[in-house]
Parts: sequence; C-alpha cells; structure tokens
Amino acid sequence: MKQLILVRHGESEWNKLNLFTGWTDVDLTEFGRKEAYDAGKLLKAEGYRPEICYTSYLKRAVRTLNQVLEAMDMDYLPVEKSWRLNEKSYGAIQGLNKADTAKKYGDEQVLLWRRSFDVQPPALDMRDERSPRMDPRYAELSDAEIPLTESLKDTIARLMPYYKEVILKALDRYDCVLVVAHGNSLRGIVKELKGMSNEEIIKFNIPTAVPYIFEFDEALKLQKDFFLGDAEEIRRKMEGVANQAKSK
Repeated sequence: MKQLILVRHGESEWNKLNLFTGWTDVDLTEFGRKEAYDAGKLLKAEGYRPEICYTSYLKRAVRTLNQVLEAMDMDYLPVEKSWRLNEKSYGAIQGLNKADTAKKYGDEQVLLWRRSFDVQPPALDMRDERSPRMDPRYAELSDAEIPLTESLKDTIARLMPYYKEVILKALDRYDCVLVVAHGNSLRGIVKELKGMSNEEIIKFNIPTAVPYIFEFDEALKLQKDFFLGDAEEIRRKMEGVANQAKSK
C-alpha cells in the first residue's frame, strides 16, 4: 500500500485576523504551532512513517512541517521546497479583511474569488510591494511565471507539472510521502486525485493542520481517502473555513 499525506498549514497570523493571505509570507500563531505539533503526534500514534516531505516557500507551511516532524521524532527526513506548492495568489485583495471585503463586494463575489475554479481576484501590479517580483526568493522566476492573481484553475496549472513529475514519482520510490502546503494548492491535488468537478471543489474546504490520508494500491490507483482525527472537530474546523469570508 502507498500513502500520500496532505496537511494544510496550522493557523497563521493572518488566518487569525481573517485576512486574505495568498503569497504574503506570514508566520504561524502559537495556536497554529500547537495544531501542527498535535498533527504530528497523531500521525506518530497512528503509525504513519513518511519517508520524504514536500512543502512550499512560505514559512507558515515550512514551520508547520517542522512542527509535524519534531512531534514525530523524524526531523531527519529529506525535505524539498517548491514555489509551485505556494498558496493561490489573491492578487490585489491580499491583506484585506475577508468579512469586510464581502460587505463591500458581496458574499457571492468573494466566494468566487476565494473558491471558484476559474474566477481571478483583481490583479496586482508587477511592481506593487506585495508582488512576488519584489521578493528575492522568486528572483529566478520569469515575469510570465510570477502570479499577480490566480484562480484555482491557474493554481492547478502551475502546480500539476510539479505534482506529476516530482510528488507522484516519489510514490513510485517511497511507500509514504508527506506534503504540507496550503488550502488551495492542496485542493488542486485533491481535485485531481478524486476527479472532483469544478462545482464540487468550490464547496470543499480543507481544515488547518488535519492530516488528510490517501491510500493507493501498488499501481497508484486510489483506494480510499480520509481525514485523520476526531470527526466532530474536523467538521467544526471545515465549517470555520467556509464561513471566513461571509459578511455576517
């Protein structure tokens, strides 16, 4: 049996403030660090043994992975980072309060910006201080690769080559692979794995720091998938994600 473990980062400082984050590099809260550590303890208690890890360039994901591995006593595992696992770019609404934005533009419009398949938020200017072009970690990216805004469709388009060429190929070599990333980049992977429609993915929310387990046979055919942990707590966290951007 092959296993792919997906973990969304723990609560970030901007999650707590209910701000659109995207590629903005914010840290975990104290609660987010605890969430991540607890996720690692749960994985260890349930007997999961990842052999290689993948994460994004953003510290909320990197530090979540660090906490998970510390809790599992597996700090030694190899880790590969890629900008292709970064969160969806929210463009010009990055840094804005989600509920306030919903009051201004309406719940339906903000839901489309947050969760639709092919609707982009308003774009940043390339030289805006929030643009990845202004961040040295993305210096090697061409202007065409720099996302100034993204829909989920766009996020999947820049993620899938890495997922197929690196992560899936790792499952040929290893029995258990761990990916710690972000709500929308992980939703892209989930959509691909489960064959979800564009409409289904709009309503699908991934809670922070809850291990999402995918099990495959040796031919990498998906056998089952499930969230690891208390079902009621997971339901509550998923509802919390869904309600973040409502005006009331």
